[in-house]
Amino acid sequence: MNSPNQPTFFLSDDFLLQSDFAKVLYHSYAKNLPIIDYHNHLPPSEVNTNRQFSNLTEIWLAGDHYKWRAMRTLGVSERFITGNAEANEKFEKWAFTVPYTVRNPLYHWTHLELNRYFGLEELLSQKNAAEVYAHCNQFLQTPDFRTVPLLTKMNVEIICSTDDPADSLDHHVEFAQKGNSLQLYPAFRPDKSYAIENPESYLSYLEKLGEAAKLKIDSFENLLAALQDRVDYFHHRGCRLSDHGLEQLYFFEKEDFQIEELFRRIRLGKELSKPETQYFKFKTLQSLCRMYHKKGWVQQFHLGALRNTNTHQLRQLGPDTGFDSIGDFEQAEALAGFLNSLEKSEQLSKTILYNLNPRDNAIFAAMIGNFNGGEIKGKIQFGSGWWYLDQKEGMEAQINTLSNMGLISCFVGMLTDSRSFLSFPRHEYFRRILCNLFGQDVQNGILPWDEKWLGKIIADICYHNAANYFDFSPSNFDLK
Repeated sequence: MNSPNQPTFFLSDDFLLQSDFAKVLYHSYAKNLPIIDYHNHLPPSEVNTNRQFSNLTEIWLAGDHYKWRAMRTLGVSERFITGNAEANEKFEKWAFTVPYTVRNPLYHWTHLELNRYFGLEELLSQKNAAEVYAHCNQFLQTPDFRTVPLLTKMNVEIICSTDDPADSLDHHVEFAQKGNSLQLYPAFRPDKSYAIENPESYLSYLEKLGEAAKLKIDSFENLLAALQDRVDYFHHRGCRLSDHGLEQLYFFEKEDFQIEELFRRIRLGKELSKPETQYFKFKTLQSLCRMYHKKGWVQQFHLGALRNTNTHQLRQLGPDTGFDSIGDFEQAEALAGFLNSLEKSEQLSKTILYNLNPRDNAIFAAMIGNFNGGEIKGKIQFGSGWWYLDQKEGMEAQINTLSNMGLISCFVGMLTDSRSFLSFPRHEYFRRILCNLFGQDVQNGILPWDEKWLGKIIADICYHNAANYFDFSPSNFDLK
């Protein structure tokens, strides 16, 4: 039974805000700021075409491997996850799962999203699944619940998609031509250009990249020429940042291998040794980073994921279906060497580093201080809690570690890293957690009760630092 003073719905105006000062910081300085979501996986086509979703399952469950993993853990059949069950049946299984996600961030995210988008103040369960499904589906059939209004409803100002070098970016250009207040920018994600572990798929990708660059990629020199062509192409279409997903960065002090010879063997379909593969990635990435620096781009490195661990399910369902994990890769030495190799030639761009293993928090937070400078505020960033660390404790740990070893005041803040158009309350979640940490310090006498100054710091982290760090402008688009 609920306490007489405790409402059933726990998402009050002061959710997660555990002091009076935290409430002031959030409601007066953070809550109403626009959102710059500089890394996500939203399909640009669905933004440009202002897609309307048929039902709640389609917009909320399709592609969301966070939810899929929870359902599998609870013993839900794959038929109701990625299989051929009806949309309403899949939703009912998710509703059945939700009460069991208590203390997982999914519990908070689920109810934030149902409330912020659909106005629901009920806790989702199997009992009310049909009612909630019908209620939300009614909203989804209205013009205000197409993709663009959904984003603007959450006060989203800028989003950056994640795009392969071979992508045409037509949707980005078309969307820019429409003159929307929402801005959509591409981000250059060249992972496939150095993913040489599977020669057959890599050679197929080289054909695709070569077609986009109008160049036959028959040498490493031509690979770099093709990538430079695509960097130029992306730049003219508004791109100002890149992103890379890697187990770790690599560094070689000497020219340990002949890069053209390695490429020749790859072209013959031969697999390289592990050191050779790492050397190839290092040389490709180093060359790419020099291209980014010349363009003035920000570069992002997401490091530490152990991918496709369940090969049986990989064959059945493909990648990005919920079978990736935290890896225990060594990071510090090669990361320092890689960044230093660019710094020595004065070609180190603004950089954001994300770790997936929480043991690496201090390593990354300390590393950024080694390469900051050059009269750029927060040039090298320790990125927000990513993937498995994108939860309350993970965010608090990232914020606290960065505060202890760097300047939290220079932090560029939160991103969704999501494929869902309903994921943007995660920015609210982050802002509440951030304000609560500052509020606790004030309450404990660790920080002064200086509302104006601390409010400015909060506003900078939530919005202004990112607005100043990234070179986003509609004028960046060559619309000819």
